[in-house]
Amino acid sequence: MTAEAPAAPALSYGRLIPVTVHFDDLDALGLLHNARYPVMVERAWAELWQEHGFVFEGDWAAAGDACNAVRELRIGYEAPVTRPGTYAVHLWLERLGTTGLTYGFRFCSEDGAVTYAQGTRVLVRLDAGTLRPAPWSERFRAAGRELLRAGS
Repeated sequence: MTAEAPAAPALSYGRLIPVTVHFDDLDALGLLHNARYPVMVERAWAELWQEHGFVFEGDWAAAGDACNAVRELRIGYEAPVTRPGTYAVHLWLERLGTTGLTYGFRFCSEDGAVTYAQGTRVLVRLDAGTLRPAPWSERFRAAGRELLRAGS
């Protein structure tokens, strides 16, 4: 008789995006370096938005909703990542405003069962010419609404 692995928790909101931790992402103690978590979260978001057709291809004026800046980043480290391999980033929107948004994230095991770090990040959509806040497009807002956490 063989034991079955426990089922991964079902996500009731957001998306789980696979990411890879490489050996050179680890610090001298063999732990995922604290500065690598936000980089991996950023890469996961870029992948998710690219699936919806929002990309930066070198022209900020043409970038539209991809022209945005980070206003705030908060992260808490829950458990150490001690080896290279495949993990995941669980992404969702907490708030979708006219010119800004707040997204939540968890850096977690590949199946989403174990949380290593979690946090939020606030983005502001910018006008490429003035670098002042600008409204998200309706197309972007429609894609974003799919990621909103219930009750947000």
